[in-house]
Amino acid sequence: MGKKIEEKKKMVDSLKSYKPADAIKLLKEVSWAKFDEGIDVALKLNVSLKKGSAPVRGVVDLPHGTGKTIKIAVITSGVNLAEATEAGADEVGEDDLIKKIEKGFLGFDILIASPDMMAKVGKLGKVLGKRGLMPNPKSQTVTKDIKETVAGFKKGKAEFKMDKGGAVHLLIGRKSFEDSAIEENLRLAVNAVQQARPSSVKGVFIKRITMSSTMGPGIRLDSQAIVEL
Repeated sequence: MGKKIEEKKKMVDSLKSYKPADAIKLLKEVSWAKFDEGIDVALKLNVSLKKGSAPVRGVVDLPHGTGKTIKIAVITSGVNLAEATEAGADEVGEDDLIKKIEKGFLGFDILIASPDMMAKVGKLGKVLGKRGLMPNPKSQTVTKDIKETVAGFKKGKAEFKMDKGGAVHLLIGRKSFEDSAIEENLRLAVNAVQQARPSSVKGVFIKRITMSSTMGPGIRLDSQAIVEL
């Protein structure tokens, strides 16, 4: 298996920036796992990593989804409880869900909260913060529109946040997706990150874009070609 992987890696020219359509075709050729690998896009940003600086973050609506089943928890009150359940939330509650999380429950990928519950949710900072699960208005996870927000994340809305290395990673689909679907998701993901550009950034914002399947080698993309899609 090791020899096969090395042969696949040699098919990628590490010095070349591929146009999206060519990169997607190559990605499928060099992937070798038997399962339906996810497709990840990594964007290296030209941002300050000084302590205390706000990370680049936001959301993007991927029209073809990510291919991943997202578990959503909602902390809200009143009529929103029933609406969250109707929209497909996996865990819905008020004080009871807050206590459940305090005791260690983290069986969800996204936590959405209504503004009226944030004073109580804030007490979960130590539990949620280090895992990147704290609701935030910038990621649209603090909202009055609970039903619409839950439905949006279930359909393909994805949150992104810059990591400590100054990069944003986004799952944009699966190897089994049609090339055109991957290409459209890619374009919208890159545009969403571009729109989250801090006003303090001068010059080039996105320094490098790399795409890869779960087990495959990274393929560098021609960022200008993505903008022109």
